[in-house]
Amino acid sequence: MTDHRTVRPAVARTGYLLAAFAFAVCMTGTTLPTPLYGLYQERIGFSELTVTVVFAVYAFGVIGVLLLAGNVSDIVGRRPVLLCGLIFAAASAVVFLAADSVPLLCLGRLLSGLSAGLFTGTATAYVMELAPPGQRGRAGFVATAANMGSLGFGPLLSGLLSQYAPHPLVLPFAVHLVLLTASFALLLLLPETVADTRPLRSARPDRPDLPPQVRRVFVPAGIAAFAGFALLGLFTSVSPAFLAEGLNVHNRAVVGLVVFAVFLASTLGQLLVPRFGTARAIPLGCLVLIGGLALLAGSLAWTALPPLVLAALVGGTGQGMGLRGAVGEVAAASPAEHRGGALSALFVVAYFGISIPVIGIGLLAGPLGLAHAGLVFAACMALLAAASGAYLLRRASIGA
Repeated sequence: MTDHRTVRPAVARTGYLLAAFAFAVCMTGTTLPTPLYGLYQERIGFSELTVTVVFAVYAFGVIGVLLLAGNVSDIVGRRPVLLCGLIFAAASAVVFLAADSVPLLCLGRLLSGLSAGLFTGTATAYVMELAPPGQRGRAGFVATAANMGSLGFGPLLSGLLSQYAPHPLVLPFAVHLVLLTASFALLLLLPETVADTRPLRSARPDRPDLPPQVRRVFVPAGIAAFAGFALLGLFTSVSPAFLAEGLNVHNRAVVGLVVFAVFLASTLGQLLVPRFGTARAIPLGCLVLIGGLALLAGSLAWTALPPLVLAALVGGTGQGMGLRGAVGEVAAASPAEHRGGALSALFVVAYFGISIPVIGIGLLAGPLGLAHAGLVFAACMALLAAASGAYLLRRASIGA
């Protein structure tokens, strides 16, 4: 195994940034289809419920990997897992290039979910471990920003390319394949950070490991992550339909920009965390998230675009604060040998949030309509965020 202290000084200083770039490229692909669902509906023909199911297949792919192989990078090393993730991402792009049926869309989303599942916890740990000792705090932000920022860049990229460039269902995925190739080459240059790695055959399917000292902080962190990711799920699955049907917005670049706004705000919200500390960031993030959900409810009730944009900005900020606080608290409480598994467990909860509520909206959209289904969603997620904040405030008062 190569230790990062023995590689070229330039790589040792910037390796975590290169790893973050690969992280960003992989996650960009997971949201590329968001502005394109309308085009697929025109080509193939399917309902809004099908859109939510296709979207949720991705989340179930992530959850499956995190549950079965959440700690595999602690055994075989970070790099092999991430290289496999890039291969799954490339396979997803190839399937989308050929997609002419709902099963192929589901397969493309499943492969994308497998890639994200391999990357989410592993890449977060890898970026933090590659950082020089004096930049570990910055690396935590870089990792979560690479995750959330690239999730927003995906819809923006595909929205612009599909609206203003030829071959709208081809060019976004072709560009992504080029970026994936570059990322694969960069990862080959980076060192391994796990000591005493073992062969892949020694790995066994196992649920993410949650050491006892992590469990107390994990409860509020997991609830906050669930509610925050549910908001992201709504914006990346059914918001294009609401923009088209409720607001008569059919420009795919605008759709991509609105979705980008929620992820940009998430990234900016993470910048606020050092001012408060990771422990305080979770309840504060929940409070801001509730404000965003209230704005979302206003947009749905009044069929107005400005509250929707504000909901993306405010809700995304709260989600980002809560996510970075949750990642920081769980990572700090985890022993090094269990950090990858503990972070994977956190993202299992988060991705349940991005899938189950979205399917619920799809089921309710038929009898209630999309707007009323969204109102039910906003109320439920606000209650969850309030529960997480109240739990932490109560625990803090008891500790005091």
